[in-house]
Amino acid sequence: MPGIIRLAEDSPPQDWLALSLAPGIGPRTCLDLIETFGSPSAVLAATHAQLSQCGLKPATIAALHAPDQGLIGAILAWADQPDAYLVTLADPRYPPLLTQIHDPPPLLYVRGRVELLRDPQIAIVGSRNPTPGGSEITRTFARRLAAAGLVITSGLASGIDGAAHAGALETGTTLAVLGTGPDRVYPAVHRDLARRILEQGALVSEFPPGWGALANHFPRRNRLISGMSLGVLVTEAALQSGSLITARLALEQGREVFAIPGSIRNPLARGCHALIREGAKLVEEPEEIIADLAPGLRAALEGTQEVLSPADPDLTPDQSRLLAAMGQDPVTPDELTQRTGLPVEQISAALLLIELAGHVSSLPGGRYVRVS
Repeated sequence: MPGIIRLAEDSPPQDWLALSLAPGIGPRTCLDLIETFGSPSAVLAATHAQLSQCGLKPATIAALHAPDQGLIGAILAWADQPDAYLVTLADPRYPPLLTQIHDPPPLLYVRGRVELLRDPQIAIVGSRNPTPGGSEITRTFARRLAAAGLVITSGLASGIDGAAHAGALETGTTLAVLGTGPDRVYPAVHRDLARRILEQGALVSEFPPGWGALANHFPRRNRLISGMSLGVLVTEAALQSGSLITARLALEQGREVFAIPGSIRNPLARGCHALIREGAKLVEEPEEIIADLAPGLRAALEGTQEVLSPADPDLTPDQSRLLAAMGQDPVTPDELTQRTGLPVEQISAALLLIELAGHVSSLPGGRYVRVS
């Protein structure tokens, strides 16, 4: 795993673009070149002989020495919009978990709330043609996981992806990872959903503006969905579903994989059952996922924010309200529901995150007590 890349010195965006757009240079080769020479600018300044020794072909070397300035200028103009960003591997906003995969993209094209890239994420994927029950379960899990503070990450595809984004928008935030450029929406039926995501979340792509949907883009997109996330939840999928590819990529990347079981008579449950047989964790409630991700959530919280306090602006309104309602004596989630009016499942999820942040401690009998 490469970890966060170390550069001898950073480079201007146009040099990152010139390197990443050169034909014959994929993400892994790009990373190898940067590690060899120290920065994208240094790669572009390398001689023909030096680049040949790295295994690059003459056409690739020629593209590095004479980048397409028209294309680069058009991308920089796109990034000059208020809600558009180029996020390179050297950028502190780059998703930290994504640096750990074998082939992290050298830069990401982002629209919307770019700061969400560093927040703890859970991916939710599944069938493009789910059952009504599968869609409802997906929305429920996404809604409750988002309410607990996790960013819901998916691929903006029809079916389960769309349900995951929609559920997350009801209570929290979501990231849509695209198989197109950041200025395109595919499928077109999700244009309104993409607009709503831009208001509360972000659209993310490794493909430049103007790039359309090609078949080979979507496996590349899937590795980002799993690579940015602490874990992947598959809610409904057939045996040949592309969602199983995402889940298996997650396993290769060292991520947790969760699957919701279904009826043996439902063909869209078979993919989940296959994952469970292969080692995915069977889950029935969102809180099981949060509890299982606790070590990763703790690390993410420690890495991205200071210890929370009730007056801290990073503490969500519901978490502040919950702490205020607890008092100094042990309480149960049911008692907090009576005091706050919040649903018990939302309270249970929030308590887990607040406990990870060091504000409460769990006691025998399902009770919690404030420690700060």
